[in-house]
Amino acid sequence: MALTPRLDLRQSQSLVMTPQLQQAIKLLQMSNMELSEYVDTELEQNPLLERDEGDQRDDAITTQDEPGSDQLEGVDVALDEQVAPEVDNLTPVDFDSQPGDVEIQTDAAYDVDYDNHYNNTSDPESVEAPAASMEMGTIGGATGGGGYDGDLPGLEETLSDQPTLREHLLDQLNMDMFDPVDRAIGQNLIGMLDEAGYLIADLDALAGTLGCPLDRIHHTLTRLQQFDPVGIFARDLGECLALQLRDVDRFDPAMEQLVDNLDLVAKREFTALCKICEVDMEGVVDMVDEIRNLNPKPAASFVHEIIQSVTPDVMMRAQPGGGWFLELNSENLPRVLVNNHYYAKISKEVDDKSERDYIAEQFQSANWLVKALHQRATTILKVATELVRQQDAFFRKGVQHLRPLVLRDIADVIEMHESTVSRVTSNKYISTPRGIYELKYFFSSAIGNSSGGEAHSAESVRHQIKELIDAEDPKKILSDDKIVTILNDSGMDVARRTVAKYRESLRIGSSVQRRREKSAPK
Repeated sequence: MALTPRLDLRQSQSLVMTPQLQQAIKLLQMSNMELSEYVDTELEQNPLLERDEGDQRDDAITTQDEPGSDQLEGVDVALDEQVAPEVDNLTPVDFDSQPGDVEIQTDAAYDVDYDNHYNNTSDPESVEAPAASMEMGTIGGATGGGGYDGDLPGLEETLSDQPTLREHLLDQLNMDMFDPVDRAIGQNLIGMLDEAGYLIADLDALAGTLGCPLDRIHHTLTRLQQFDPVGIFARDLGECLALQLRDVDRFDPAMEQLVDNLDLVAKREFTALCKICEVDMEGVVDMVDEIRNLNPKPAASFVHEIIQSVTPDVMMRAQPGGGWFLELNSENLPRVLVNNHYYAKISKEVDDKSERDYIAEQFQSANWLVKALHQRATTILKVATELVRQQDAFFRKGVQHLRPLVLRDIADVIEMHESTVSRVTSNKYISTPRGIYELKYFFSSAIGNSSGGEAHSAESVRHQIKELIDAEDPKKILSDDKIVTILNDSGMDVARRTVAKYRESLRIGSSVQRRREKSAPK
């Protein structure tokens, strides 16, 4: 067959993702902290973007769930043309919309499973928000009471400067050891402590590195083990407990045998311990109580990390007349404006083509960011609203009434792809009357009903197992088979292996372990 040049026309479809579209997808799955960092970076890089510091009373996105209806009443994304008031010649982007009747324009490819789906469409689709009545408010702002002064220092600035474990030990080292070799060994050993205060060093390797005898390192370690806090520089749990018992002069031969057999203590095999320690049952119980009062992690008191509390993305509260009221948390929504006045001014003064292209690119990027933030907020609220509607029984009656739910159940109702719902619910939290939950918490696999009725969620079955075990009689410990029988009688079609898996996920021991624990002397 001869090779000859030829011209062919072929028609094909492919997914073309612009950098902006790729970033829009990333914005959707970002947590509030990640989003805040991203917006701060954009504000630094784009001269046409400004942070909105104006009054934020009129742009909160809210939704109301009225009781007694299958479909949610009161869900309409209604935004003013002015997303925020003008501030020093800063004008917001016009969404080309009228109050109370808004269509959110978006690329069709925005709501597509980009990991597995590659169908492209030439024309963008317009996604219309669900029709209902939504209260006006602020995307990212709401007025609040209280006497907070914005000039006051932050929480981190008011914390006292507490010494670290290393500083605490170095102070003792400088006061107790004067020989330079001992100090060098001590400094190296201090640097080899883990967060709990245990020594994780290889002493033979350290002796080779420092070029000193191993006996010298052991001698220095013995002196370091006398430092505060008591139990520091231990190489395992047994040595840590032994150091603390020696400090109170309670490390007698019987206690030494008990510390050497901590595995039997964990299994509560007190009868075997009586023989090993050569004491009666009362003596073993007293020694075990002493060990329980010791500190297995002597360095834990020097961990001064600031605990970051979860900030919810959606706020939910009950309405006086029934139903639920949802709104986006204004603290989590960055507010940015496009400085149209500045753009118009510099566009007239720039003559160089590269500079004009740069200004046009930044203006387009700024407009895109404002619209992307708006769409992200609207999508989160739509998903959260449908989740609340479908899990209404959970919020009213408790975890026993949590319905089995999958991504497709939400995606079909709000007419979005499952991947979009998955991105929206990742690292997003909702504050409810029952506490703060991640949106993914409300998705649970289904457990069949043995009587043919409505299925149960895996979370409600797990909760039922915990309640049964907590209420069991210490003299009649429930086996996994017995739990299966009880659940089947109550309409939950579960297998023994499922009960065992859920019990282990709750960190509950087997029936044998629980019987031993509950029968042990107190």
